[in-house]
Amino acid sequence: MGNPGQPPGNGAVSPLEDKWYALHVRSRHERRVENSLTGKGYAVLSPFYCVKRQRPDRVVHVDLPLFPGYVFCNFDWRNRLPILKTPGVTTIVGNRNAGQPVEAEEIAGIRAMMDSGRPVQPWPFIRAGQRVRLRTGPLADTVGIYVREKNSSRLILSVTLLQRSVMVEVEQDSVEPLF
Repeated sequence: MGNPGQPPGNGAVSPLEDKWYALHVRSRHERRVENSLTGKGYAVLSPFYCVKRQRPDRVVHVDLPLFPGYVFCNFDWRNRLPILKTPGVTTIVGNRNAGQPVEAEEIAGIRAMMDSGRPVQPWPFIRAGQRVRLRTGPLADTVGIYVREKNSSRLILSVTLLQRSVMVEVEQDSVEPLF
């Protein structure tokens, strides 16, 4: 197979050269782009969350993208042409000459949230607030911003490059402040 984030047959690349980038994709093309890039051998992250929608005759569960219009992909910036030629990809977020990778800590936090099995939902981007780390549970060592809402403790994880955030409920006693 090849290196993660590297299409098979393109040669070995140092892991330091492969970074996660946010791809801006056409509206409602997140899954299509994810499947296409995965088929090309790239590591892709396109998280979805489930919401209930009321229809005239029933309630349905709908999967919506956590970051509408964006898909994260791990690749070497110097070999970006196959990414840009993928149907549905409009651009790589950042500046055209060098790209701007997403922080590895932010990608790890999103993965931990999605793997936790807890309800996740989009949240307005927050610039200021108390940064915390979770000490215990399935989200241990995840760093984010602590928020109290409606008598529950929540962790906000932000992707600075996209100016987007997501929220997950946590136990208050598992939160420790970062200084």
